[in-house]
Amino acid sequence: MNIQIYKSKRVLIDGNFDAASLLVSDGIITEIRAFDLDTAEYEDAVVHDFGHKLIIPGLVDTHVHINEPGRTHWEGFHYATRAAAAGGITSLVDMPLNSSPVTTNVSALEQKLRSFKGNGWVDCGFWGGVVPQNIDDLDDLLDAGVLGLKAFTIESGIDEFPEVNAEHLTKVMRKIGKYQLPLLVHAELQDCNTEHDVLQGTPIGKSYSRFLASRPKSWENNAIKLLIALASSTNDDGILTKLHIVHLSSSDALSLIKEGKEKGLRISAETCPHYLSLFSEAIPDGNCIFKCCPPIRDNANRDLLWGGLADGTIDFIVSDHSPSPPELKQLESGDLENAWGGIASIQFGLPLSWTEAKNRGFELSKVVEWMSTNPAKFCGLGKRKGRLAPSFDADFVVFDDHAEYVIEEQNIFYRHKLSPYIGARVTGVVEKTYLRGNLVYSDGDIIGVPKGQTLMNHRHSLNEGSV
Repeated sequence: MNIQIYKSKRVLIDGNFDAASLLVSDGIITEIRAFDLDTAEYEDAVVHDFGHKLIIPGLVDTHVHINEPGRTHWEGFHYATRAAAAGGITSLVDMPLNSSPVTTNVSALEQKLRSFKGNGWVDCGFWGGVVPQNIDDLDDLLDAGVLGLKAFTIESGIDEFPEVNAEHLTKVMRKIGKYQLPLLVHAELQDCNTEHDVLQGTPIGKSYSRFLASRPKSWENNAIKLLIALASSTNDDGILTKLHIVHLSSSDALSLIKEGKEKGLRISAETCPHYLSLFSEAIPDGNCIFKCCPPIRDNANRDLLWGGLADGTIDFIVSDHSPSPPELKQLESGDLENAWGGIASIQFGLPLSWTEAKNRGFELSKVVEWMSTNPAKFCGLGKRKGRLAPSFDADFVVFDDHAEYVIEEQNIFYRHKLSPYIGARVTGVVEKTYLRGNLVYSDGDIIGVPKGQTLMNHRHSLNEGSV
């Protein structure tokens, strides 16, 4: 049996950094032994000694817009998964929209699988999409292997993925509850009596404050109230829906989510590095690089989101990597109203989150919990991803938690090198990334050939060899 031994004085095991050796065979961690184990008992073992460098689990990013097939010029598996590897991400889950076709039926999922094959540098799962037209046909998609479903309560930005209403959501909750897979919702719900009205027809133009007023907190709060009410109703009928709020931006909604959890609802929430590291007071007018929906809010809101992470109201951190070609970002005109909304940051989530977390007194082990352990559990991969433990995939990162660097355009691996973080100084360098024991990234370079595998739910009916 071919054994690889990876050892360090600081290996993150069950929340603690200890001196240890990871024994890996066929891509799986078989044992965890002492740092100074006698390697002679393992004939022909290859030993990798990282000294005092940290070894942490590979990150799991469950919110990524890869946009392939159909909009590969926006991103694509080749670029997105290379950037993921460079950022210490070993598993990601692709969102069902911004590709063409959108992933709302089995045929579209099969096209996704064909596009991924041979182009993935990390492992990849897929969310299915919910639109009004496929409400009655979701069983086929769920049986085909998607890890859950994603819906919008507001316009998604593309015509092929329209929003759903309360009646649709109730039907979906009742259906997906039987599968025990999560329903992810972009939770914004427009109303007529909010600060949005202060615009009174005034164009948003280049004004970030007007853009912020056009997507108020109340829209998020309204949607989350509705979703909790619907989940409570299905819960009362004995159907335990796993409801998930994506990219939470409104701190006002924290109390709603916390109350839902206390009532026994299976509700979870995520937020993103841009909501945790950026704030509206520092965003210049006319710089559409910062546009996303829901928007980046004020500094006080940011502090409260960190509090939500600390007390467990927010469960984990994901990138919501949403790239587009530069011309769609209206970089020259600065037109915030018509610019594509989305932050591209998949490569930098770990250092961005660690920099902020460290400054707020959090331990790195907590950041790993938020960016690896918890999202792995959420998407059904908690028995093979998100921890360094026997029988788990040997997905791990060699990380220097003290090194600082400046994010520069030439170091970006995703397709369009746009980022609000260019020029930012961050703490924490991903030195090496291993996928099932295979080195896929090392000191600025992608290594080897794509070895990423698809991650499907346990019911999946698709034969990978046929797609």
